[in-house]
Amino acid sequence: MKSAVGSVKNNTLSLLLSDFKEITKAKLAVSVVFSSIAGYFLGAYQIDIVSLLLLMFGGYCMVGASNAYNQIIEKDLDALMKRTRNRPIPSGRMSVRTALIIAVVLTVLGVLALFALSPKTAMFGAISIFLYTSVYTPLKTKSPLSVFVGAFPGAIPFMLGWVAATDDFGIEPGTLFMIQFFWQFPHFWALGWMLDEDYKQAGFKMLPTGKKDKGTALQIILYTIWMIVISIIPVFGFTGRLHLSIPAAAIVLLSGLVMLFFAFKLYENRDNPSARKLMLASVTYISLIQIVYVIDKFIS
Repeated sequence: MKSAVGSVKNNTLSLLLSDFKEITKAKLAVSVVFSSIAGYFLGAYQIDIVSLLLLMFGGYCMVGASNAYNQIIEKDLDALMKRTRNRPIPSGRMSVRTALIIAVVLTVLGVLALFALSPKTAMFGAISIFLYTSVYTPLKTKSPLSVFVGAFPGAIPFMLGWVAATDDFGIEPGTLFMIQFFWQFPHFWALGWMLDEDYKQAGFKMLPTGKKDKGTALQIILYTIWMIVISIIPVFGFTGRLHLSIPAAAIVLLSGLVMLFFAFKLYENRDNPSARKLMLASVTYISLIQIVYVIDKFIS
């Protein structure tokens, strides 16, 4: 009997944890925290473990809160799409009230953790939540400009780490912001291409032309080129303490050209498999160049 009760409790806890991970989009949140950590290592004169832990905790809370608010606002639309209809709220496993409590608690904890690092860090974190939930989310059903607006909160994490380490916003975190800003477009348009049919079920307008056509593919190519240009600018010594050695810049450039190759393949084929390859290449690219930037700082 005790074993059965224990088993039920374990299953319940497992389901609660699973729903918490889903309402906060744990995988996405961890990738965002990774970007913040990379920015912190780039900006820090010396690594402070307490500051790093605060950044990781606060960063996860802020991203988790944004995703929870997003799923509350879009609960009816999520129910219309195959990809999202089994999320905790539309499936009925979690009430809106519970989700809102989670979102508010994470917001408060996130702001406090980032404020402990510096007021600037907390300000940028709060701006990220506001833009994501109050501007980007409602705009998704109104205009493809939602991706442009969403690129702002999406680009904050990389530079947030630098601000957390230095309590300063200048050309260095600005450059980190621009790298991730331009990266957002090929990444999310590739994702939007793959999920276009599902998105249309909920009325989301994610592709720049509204169609899976050459116009969209061409814009993906152009933004990818801008992303590559911004990513290698630090090698020329124009970006303060943020710099790249020539070998590191070559790796970043090569990685960008690989991504550009997949962008051209999407333009040529205009199919979902090509969009998926580009999306995966974009995920690899942003993680790889962040690692290259950090390693280059400590060995050059």
